[in-house]
Amino acid sequence: MSTVSRSRPPKPPKPEPDPYRYGWRYVHTEAPDGTETFDQVPLTLEDVLFPEEGDFIVQTDWHASDWVYLRDVFKSQLTGDSMALVLSDCRVDWNLPGVRPLGPDVAVFLGVRRRRNWSTFNLAAEGALPALVVEVTSPDTRKNDVGPKVKYYHRAKVPVYLIADATERDEKRHLKLIGYEYAPRGYKRIKPDAQGRIYLEAVRLWIGVTRDRPGGLERLACFDSETGEELGDYTTMREARRAEAAARARAEARIRELEAELKRSRGHRP
Repeated sequence: MSTVSRSRPPKPPKPEPDPYRYGWRYVHTEAPDGTETFDQVPLTLEDVLFPEEGDFIVQTDWHASDWVYLRDVFKSQLTGDSMALVLSDCRVDWNLPGVRPLGPDVAVFLGVRRRRNWSTFNLAAEGALPALVVEVTSPDTRKNDVGPKVKYYHRAKVPVYLIADATERDEKRHLKLIGYEYAPRGYKRIKPDAQGRIYLEAVRLWIGVTRDRPGGLERLACFDSETGEELGDYTTMREARRAEAAARARAEARIRELEAELKRSRGHRP
């Protein structure tokens, strides 16, 4: 009598980690014969902390949406101040001994007398003062934002450092605001208000978390300091203008209909 082996099939091997999950840079090399090449080199977590010009750093769509939204809202808030500057995705040399330039998601500076197409903003050379830094975390690089950057931004005397701490649970994105206010001996945590919002004096608005993305995903939202009205992004404002234009068109069409009815009724009078 023969027997049939019923051993379990072997488990598939775990996929190798993506060496380019943080991003990459191209490194120039020259061979002894003078041949030049550019090798694609994967970035490390430390490289993301201290980026170099020309680095490609991988970002998620949600992460990018949040910092682009903040950049645009902050710029709008500071339009009337010619010496205020909002930078995003730009290296900043904080002039800290032993610390290479960092790459904050969004940073606000005051006292900027000129405008240039910066790839690296040198704080001392520009005679500027930091006012606010915001970092939106990503799972792979969160350690940088909640770890060494807290120490570095305090050394640079950044008055307010805000972390939008993003986590994913049950295939949903969640955001938590962690605010730090400068004090000589170390940052002090900022206590959010009853609605979980934090006031940002540098841009004169409140920042909070809302949930209206498809699937209930959380996102950042800014609110007017006087009216409490949410300041929408470009897409939201465009849709609002479209809805307003459509409502106006319907109202105008109705007015024309009523005018036409009034003329007809007057024409039938004996």
